[in-house]
Amino acid sequence: MNKYILTEREKEVFLLLVKNKTTKEIASILSISEKTVRNHISNAMQKLEVESRTAAVVELLKMGEISL
Repeated sequence: MNKYILTEREKEVFLLLVKNKTTKEIASILSISEKTVRNHISNAMQKLEVESRTAAVVELLKMGEISL
């Protein structure tokens, strides 16, 4: 499996991030804990080899994995 392929949940989290949702709001929407949201973000950032949420969003947009 390509290391850049994100899970559906990781994509869901980033789709909500680009809609300006907070970690707390994302946790509530997805019925998961804030820690789990942060874990999904961290895992995605590692797969994408980026240092920030913003850089992850840029990469995902370039890859066509998410859209605005």
